Amino acid sequence: MANTSNKTVSIIVVTCGIGGYLNDCLESLKGQTHPYLEIIVIDNSCDSHFNLQMPKAHPDVRFYISPVNLFYCESLNKGINLSKGDFVLCLNDDVILDKKFIEEALSGFLFDSKIGMVSGKVLRRDRKTIDSTGLFLSPWRTAKERGYNRIDKGKFNTKEYVFGVTGAVGFYRRQMLEEIKEDNDYFDSDFCFFYEDLDLAWRAQRAGWRCYYVPSAIAYHVRGGSARSVSGLGKPYARRYINDELQAHLIKNRYLTIIKNESLPGILLHAPFIFVYDLISWIYIFIFRPRQIKTFLLNIKYLKSALKKRQKFS
Repeated sequence: MANTSNKTVSIIVVTCGIGGYLNDCLESLKGQTHPYLEIIVIDNSCDSHFNLQMPKAHPDVRFYISPVNLFYCESLNKGINLSKGDFVLCLNDDVILDKKFIEEALSGFLFDSKIGMVSGKVLRRDRKTIDSTGLFLSPWRTAKERGYNRIDKGKFNTKEYVFGVTGAVGFYRRQMLEEIKEDNDYFDSDFCFFYEDLDLAWRAQRAGWRCYYVPSAIAYHVRGGSARSVSGLGKPYARRYINDELQAHLIKNRYLTIIKNESLPGILLHAPFIFVYDLISWIYIFIFRPRQIKTFLLNIKYLKSALKKRQKFS
């Protein structure tokens, strides 16, 4: 396969202008050892001061100022459509990259021409706690970040295949994105936020693409930095740190992902796990977030759309 050292990497950074993260993210991109970069920021802040300040501070970065919040999936779609690189790196604004991240991650694409996704080692900002070393599909049909919340003691220091890559630091081959897109969507715009990374990885796997893990490509992430609304991170079923609107997407998008991608044998095999997960989830919702029931019923229209997308991609 051709060398990637002269390939352009398009970096799409999505921001809402909260938390003061964007500047550090962009500075880490400018310090990359790989020289051929195209940096595009999709600005959903709807903040006139932020809209003026950041482009002035980073004149070599292309900013797309959206008059409304496009949410994560539509923002990434907009950025990818604006970009031209052979490879696309999708970032949350609360991510900082090690200076050799792109150089190291690109080497993963050389291993096999059917590698369409590369995952690096994503740590928290304390630089010792693991955020993700690859995305996996759990028996409950949820997205499982390998190594999540563990202290990095070298267990995940081997290059290997994984199922997918976390959406906070998603590195993709453009050829794959073009092959698996749904109409004009690379990321399903019905999702808005959450599960978009698992859905894309599952579609890619079904189309014969693979994901490779490169531990020497290191990034640092503030988990929940872009979505947190109250204190408390990572409750197994509750995700209590996100607001009601995002919680609704979390519930809806898991079902959409299953409908779009799961096979009948897979449904039968994992039915007990899915039942237990759903039972616990809905008990929590009935007790602590009953407003989500009405929202879920209003979102049923998306289930029909998911079935159509499944038929088109099958």
